[in-house]
Amino acid sequence: MICDLADEECILARSTPVAQTISPRTAVQTRAIRKRRTQWSAYIFILPAFVIIGIFHIFPVFYAVYVSLNKGAINRFAFVGLDQYARALSSGDFWNALVTTLVYALLTMPITMALALFFAYLLYQPFVKARGIFRAIFFLPYVVSTVGSAIVWAWIFDPRSGLLNFVLTRLGLPALRWLIEPDGVGLLVAQGLGVNIPTWLDGPSLALVAVSIFTIWQFMGYDIVIFLAGLTTIPNEMYEAARIDGANGFQLFRHITIPLLAPTTFFVIVISVIGSLQSFNSIFAMNQAAEQSLGGPLGSTSTLTVYMFDQLYTYSNYGYAAAIAIILSCIILAFTLFNFKVLGKRSSY
Repeated sequence: MICDLADEECILARSTPVAQTISPRTAVQTRAIRKRRTQWSAYIFILPAFVIIGIFHIFPVFYAVYVSLNKGAINRFAFVGLDQYARALSSGDFWNALVTTLVYALLTMPITMALALFFAYLLYQPFVKARGIFRAIFFLPYVVSTVGSAIVWAWIFDPRSGLLNFVLTRLGLPALRWLIEPDGVGLLVAQGLGVNIPTWLDGPSLALVAVSIFTIWQFMGYDIVIFLAGLTTIPNEMYEAARIDGANGFQLFRHITIPLLAPTTFFVIVISVIGSLQSFNSIFAMNQAAEQSLGGPLGSTSTLTVYMFDQLYTYSNYGYAAAIAIILSCIILAFTLFNFKVLGKRSSY
C-alpha cells in the first residue's frame, strides 16, 4: 500500500493490525465525534459567563423595553404602547435635558482628550524623570471615590470660602457663584463687560461648566493611560529616522505620532462619547455636595441620565423613565455607529 506521509488516514491504517484496520469512513466519524465533544466542553466552560451576561445585561434590556410600554407601578402595569415615547419626544424638559447632555459632552470630551494626549506625550519622553510617579499621580483621580472627590471640589467651588473665589479676588476679579449659578458663562462675561448679547450667546451655565471641570479632572488620567499604551506601539526607529532627516519635535508629533496613534485615538473617542452621554455619578455627586437639587440650579445641570433618575425615584414614573433610557440608548448607539462608519476606516494604517 503506497501512502502519502501527510495522509493521516493512511498512516492510521498502516499502524493498525490487519484485523483491526479502521476504514476511512470510520476515522472521519471518530474525528467528528471528538470535535463535537470538544465543542460541548467549550460551551460548558463559557456557560457561566453567558448566564451572568444574560441575567444582568440582556434580560434588563428587554425588561426595560417592556416597562417603557406600560405605565403605573411595577405590580400593576397598564399597557399603553408607545405613549411614553411620544410623551418624552413632546416634552420640553426632555429636549432641554438632551441639549444639556450634548453641551456637557462637548465641554468635557475634547478638552479631556487634548489634555490627556498632551500629558501622555510629555510623560513618554525619556528626559522626564520619575515618569512612573507622575503617571500614578495623573491616574489617581480616576480611582479615587467620586463622592469624596466631589466633596473636595464642592469646597473649591464654594462661593463664600472656596479656593477659586479666593484666587479670583486676589487677582482683582469678582467672585463667582459656580455650582449655584444658573446663568450662562457668556452672559456673565457680557455683564462684566457691560454689553448686551443675544440669548443664544449665553452659553452653558456656570454650574455646568464647574461640573465639567470636575469631570475633566476625574477622567483625564484614564485617557492618559490609554494614550501611553498607544505610544508604546510606535517604533522608536521611525522617530530616529525622522530626526536624521532633520525633523523637529512638532514635525515628529504631527507626521508620526498623530497618524500612528489613530487606532488609540479612535478607541478613546468611542469610549468618551459613550461615557459622556451616559454620565451620572459626577453630576449627581457634585450637586449633592453643593447642596443643590438633583438637576442643579434651575435644572441647568439636568442631563438625560439625571432627568431619567428624577422621573424614576422622585415621581415614580417607571414607564416614562424606561422610555427615556431606551431613547438615550438609541442615541448612544447612533453616535457609536457614526464613529465606526466615519472614523473607523480612517483609524487604520
